[in-house]
Amino acid sequence: MVEVADTGLGNSSADAATLVAEVEALGDRLRQVRDAIGRVIFGQQAVVDHTLITLLSGGHALLVGLPGLGKTKLVETLGAVLGLDAKRVQFTPDLMPADIIGSEVLEESEGGRRAFRFLQGPVFCQLLMADEINRASPRTQSALLQAMQEQRVAVAGVVHPLPAPFHVLATQNPIEQEGTYPLPEAQLDRFLLEVEIGYPDEAAERAMLLATTGAREAKPLQALGAAELMAAQALIRRIPVGETVLDAILTLVRTARPEGSPIEELRRQLAWGPGPRAAQALMLATRARAVLDGRLAPSVEDVLALAEPVLRHRMALTFSARADGVQLGDVIARLKDRIA
Repeated sequence: MVEVADTGLGNSSADAATLVAEVEALGDRLRQVRDAIGRVIFGQQAVVDHTLITLLSGGHALLVGLPGLGKTKLVETLGAVLGLDAKRVQFTPDLMPADIIGSEVLEESEGGRRAFRFLQGPVFCQLLMADEINRASPRTQSALLQAMQEQRVAVAGVVHPLPAPFHVLATQNPIEQEGTYPLPEAQLDRFLLEVEIGYPDEAAERAMLLATTGAREAKPLQALGAAELMAAQALIRRIPVGETVLDAILTLVRTARPEGSPIEELRRQLAWGPGPRAAQALMLATRARAVLDGRLAPSVEDVLALAEPVLRHRMALTFSARADGVQLGDVIARLKDRIA
């Protein structure tokens, strides 16, 4: 019998049966969501799944890839399929924080009375696409910190709540590209997953060419609503997590911290490691992945599959490790070997 770390259930079998029915129903709806996305996005199934896992977990995602690989198209499609109010901000070096969160303007009424009025910025939406976020200055990047963590912004001492649900899907060009500013560690930690987008395979690219260069182009159809997404996020948190999965998450995250890692080589290679948010992200993301795959509870396999997108942006190599050609992917692979 498997011990359960966090069931979210009561003592009655009726509660368990209800949860099973709700999870199975959600799995059916998510298959419809996948099909709707597949009408527009060809291939890139892992990218689509990781992005859906992020939204089901209630988090934000950082999409990393070269220009022209469909990052913007994916976010637009998700907004339409999930029925979310979506907005897009193109980050540029001259973008200011007020261009994102909004600002106060002085207005004069017909009677000559003057008063300030807050004009909402594009962050007041349910799905914000921060396009090429690393092309803006650090000051502008930091304008999203409070919004991403607290789902609200403060302007002139007044707090303005954001719509619910609220998610940021930020796209980022590789740092090697000219004119980019690396995101600070505090902001990187706010992203649940870092999703790498590569080139499509030949079959997917062939299908894309035929579908997008004809007289008609497929449009995404809504398969879910904002209220349904929020209900799904609440249900994800009620899914049971076994002790073996909990132990695997703790082992993975704690071994990745150079201060207390039992692997001497990693202590020399890592400058800093993941904090508690990484473990929280894995707990939620493994549950979401299980439901997306039609399962009722996560397994250690889910932890291994999500280790890299959860940890990659929450770790950094030392200068000497980079000089020796060490890659973060190699380090994470060693961490996974300890729990495989």
